[in-house]
Amino acid sequence: MHTRMIACVASMMFAASAGVALAQTVKIGVISTYSGPTAAQGDQLDKGVKLFMKLNGNKLPPGVKVELVIRDDAGANPDNAKRIAQELIVRDKVQFLTGLVWTPNAAAIAPLAAEAKVPFISMNAAGVAIPYTSEYFARVSFTLWQSSYPLGQWAAKKFKRAFTVVSDFAPGHEAEEAFIKGFREGGGQVLGSVRVPLSATDFAAYMQRVKDAKPDVLFAFNPAGKQATAQMKAYGDLGLNKAGIKYIGTGDITTDEELQAMGDVALGVITAHHYSAASDRPANKAYVAAYKKEFGAKLSPGFMSVGAYDAMQLIFDVINASKGAGDPQATMEYIKRYKNPNSPRGPIAIDPNTRDIMQNEYLREVRKVGGQLANVEIEVLGNMVKDPWKQFNPKK
Repeated sequence: MHTRMIACVASMMFAASAGVALAQTVKIGVISTYSGPTAAQGDQLDKGVKLFMKLNGNKLPPGVKVELVIRDDAGANPDNAKRIAQELIVRDKVQFLTGLVWTPNAAAIAPLAAEAKVPFISMNAAGVAIPYTSEYFARVSFTLWQSSYPLGQWAAKKFKRAFTVVSDFAPGHEAEEAFIKGFREGGGQVLGSVRVPLSATDFAAYMQRVKDAKPDVLFAFNPAGKQATAQMKAYGDLGLNKAGIKYIGTGDITTDEELQAMGDVALGVITAHHYSAASDRPANKAYVAAYKKEFGAKLSPGFMSVGAYDAMQLIFDVINASKGAGDPQATMEYIKRYKNPNSPRGPIAIDPNTRDIMQNEYLREVRKVGGQLANVEIEVLGNMVKDPWKQFNPKK
């Protein structure tokens, strides 16, 4: 009854704002990484935003316009990101915040958005606990627990001994913890774990430790981009594949936009993820075709571009429902009930209890399709998967 009452109130508040029908410009603050050594990740978000705006930027109520106020956080720098967000809220008076490659940056901004009552939609930042810090935060990307925990369960049925190598920041720790929990619950043994600095460019020493431990399987996470290619290269150069050590991990390790640069060493690598550019879903085929037309036939969209595209779709759906920028509380109630059956990744929805994404998780294998490397979806690990971490750690 309480939930239905809140939904009714939110609808009434939206309807009230719709009745005003005044011309207005809705400002959306977009914070991403456009410079520095990790700009490739920010480029994926940027492409997703640009593609959405080209295809849908005019799909607004009469008299309503959208203005994107774009800012560069230059990488994982929480203090810088918080300062930028404060400027967007106070000086630019944005009605929405979005973007964010990096979890530390999003975690710094979330309490600020809550204090200012500005809805904050994460396009990528995956840290599991962020929604607990702000009632005005929602996520359309993923958490590492959504992929790593079921992958650990799956791996325990195939392998006895594992070694983990993850990036040394919150999402890496969460991927490691989730995989180990799932793997051990299935009876698997973890021989060792290594955390790699975010600044690392050479992975040979870390791969050598894995080779020396002689596990059956290596589980890895890194924040996609060039690090994923460097780690894959070290895996091949040190002969871990020839030693019979299976390479598995989250979708970040074989991200679609980097896959061709990895070469044939990536063949057979298994990942759990919510998106693949190779999927034959009609909505995805249309998305990939539009992406290639806009940015080049040789480029493939990565999951970050889809996260950006879906975040913009959610924001536009809110604007259309309220005929402009509605009451922030009503906006969040709308977001809690949000569903999109036609995302390129498949059906998605927002969990009303956590404001986190619910989506399918796919088991994928790198294969050659038409002479090109592709993440081929071979199994559905779970339908409309909620974040497992929050089920194990409910908010008190």
